[in-house]
Amino acid sequence: MAIHYPDRRKPSSSSRWAGPKYQIRVLDPTTAPVTETQSTVLPTAYVGPRVIAPQSKDIDDVRKLLESSAEQLGWSVKLEDEDERTKGLDFGVRIFTIYVAESRAVRPPDGFLLIQQARANTSHPNFDKAVQLGLDHVLHATGWGANPFHDSNPFHDSNPFHDSNPFHDSNPATSYLAPGFGARMPVKVVMPPPHRRSEKELPGRRPVVGILDTGCGKHPWLDPVVKKDVKLGTTDIGYTDNETFPDLEGDLKGPLDGVIDTLSGHGTFIAGLVHQACPDADIVSWRVVPSEGPIVETDLIATLSQISTLAKQYRDKTSEQPLDVLNLSMGYYHESADDIVTFDPIMFGILKDLASNGVVVVASAGNDSTTRPLYPAAFCLNADVLLLSVGAKNPNGTDALFSNVGSWVTAYRSGAAVVSTMPTTFQGGLEPIARTTEPDSGRPREALDPDDFSAGFGVWSGTSFSAPIAAGAVATAMLDHMEPRGVVDNCPTAVSKARQAVEACLGDEP
Repeated sequence: MAIHYPDRRKPSSSSRWAGPKYQIRVLDPTTAPVTETQSTVLPTAYVGPRVIAPQSKDIDDVRKLLESSAEQLGWSVKLEDEDERTKGLDFGVRIFTIYVAESRAVRPPDGFLLIQQARANTSHPNFDKAVQLGLDHVLHATGWGANPFHDSNPFHDSNPFHDSNPFHDSNPATSYLAPGFGARMPVKVVMPPPHRRSEKELPGRRPVVGILDTGCGKHPWLDPVVKKDVKLGTTDIGYTDNETFPDLEGDLKGPLDGVIDTLSGHGTFIAGLVHQACPDADIVSWRVVPSEGPIVETDLIATLSQISTLAKQYRDKTSEQPLDVLNLSMGYYHESADDIVTFDPIMFGILKDLASNGVVVVASAGNDSTTRPLYPAAFCLNADVLLLSVGAKNPNGTDALFSNVGSWVTAYRSGAAVVSTMPTTFQGGLEPIARTTEPDSGRPREALDPDDFSAGFGVWSGTSFSAPIAAGAVATAMLDHMEPRGVVDNCPTAVSKARQAVEACLGDEP
């Protein structure tokens, strides 16, 4: 997850995407309804008038439970059609949309209250079905430093760093927001591309790292390495339309003013870090993250279910597309402090299925300077998954102040002011503060352009970028043990090799 803090002089950046399409809400523990036996409720963001449940043969029992509970609250529920993307797959989600019942004037429909009412109905014969009810969480992979100076001309001061302590905010982690201190900004790289060995030089096939993010734009380092069209059979995985492709066209949300959106370039930056960490790896890029958000859990689950099926098909020898590592630079905080497996069985089930086919998931730990577990990263606490939870380090090796920490964070890698690839098509609408022409030669002169990424590289900060460095390390640890080309390891062998690679990458980087 890259880092973003809302501008304190304007409404929170969340107001740009918490619109009528999703009716996104934030659960307030001080006003949230609780049941008699429930532990502490914690804040989380979710789609308001919606409840989700695993697809199963008991879905009609779940529907009856929700209908009776909704009636008590003056609401009605509708079971939406099954998602076409997950029909016939091992994992799927059913969505229940909540409406106000006819001839009623009641509080607005809310998924959390409906779940609580269902759980309170302890005498209901289908009460056990309420255990697997869930909110449709909103995940964040938010960029910190994408446009930290929100003015139309962000460098309008003749000396923008004129204060003796320019980072006087009560939260010192905001130092990472300034260009030159870790914010997204262009740089020039003069070193050659990472050396990539030929097929003949490798002991086996190349490890494959999947990235689920904003996609991957054009870049000479990445064009020969990254596959962007991998499907499940003939079905697309993730978003595929160019009109909403953040790493193709950076300015997609809000006024079309040329300002690059908060997350545009995020996936390209991550792909570059994987390539630097393991040049011999192949990379597969799928897109599920919009340029500004939100990332809705049901969309993520559908895409992960497809990817899990793809990994299974490879082990079953019904697909030729391998997958060894999957990078997830995103996460959400759960409202429940209960057992991690029971509160989100769908997401956990997919991660467990990926692990059973030898796929290591690498997830960012989050940028909120908290010990509160972020998911899916914190699922690493369960031995049934192959998962690294990755926090961020500063260039000098200390832990970054913004990084989440705790016993659930199992690895730390560089994540503050790291350099990687950016789409070469990105030329934002911001301009240098000064531009002139040298009289004798006519050569143009100008100050730095804060959002001209045509050189193809940038600096950025966040645990979003620690995760792909760790993913590349896992792929590197696999290199000497990869199956020969044309041979497919069985599941137990693949799992054993994957677990060895995870263990080699725990803790701090060497």
